[in-house]
Amino acid sequence: MAGISIICVGKLKEQFYKDAVAEYTKRLSGYCKQLSVVELAEQKLPKNPSLGEIQAALEKEGDAIRGKIPPSSRVAALCVEGRMRSSEELSRMISGWAHGPEKNLVFVIGGSYGLHPSVKAMAAVQLSMSPMTFPHHLARVMLLEQIYRAFKIQEGSDYHK
Repeated sequence: MAGISIICVGKLKEQFYKDAVAEYTKRLSGYCKQLSVVELAEQKLPKNPSLGEIQAALEKEGDAIRGKIPPSSRVAALCVEGRMRSSEELSRMISGWAHGPEKNLVFVIGGSYGLHPSVKAMAAVQLSMSPMTFPHHLARVMLLEQIYRAFKIQEGSDYHK
């Protein structure tokens, strides 16, 4: 596998999120040939958007996401209807994907209203972090930590206890 990309809808504003992303990006540099975090603009919506406005925004975000997915990629979509997996399961999945034909592993995190159905449909796997609701910016940090943990599990490190 040539690289791992995380495509996120929305830009981080809070410094503590930026610091956490920078820390896990630094830690992952020893495990990933290439790691990129791509931020896409979240569509602006009124305070109480209609279902049609939400769907139109998700469609635009979906188009932007699909435009950033490199050819020969395996896609994992983070979404509420996805399946929860243990850290060990994620580690095995990443290890298996690394030996597959795809050159890139792409994780996709939607914005406040999630992901367009077309993005979920193109994903090889749909992952859920938890049945609890978290800010999508925090999901980015959690995902990076879990990817780091996956590599530490693969090497048999004490990090994962």
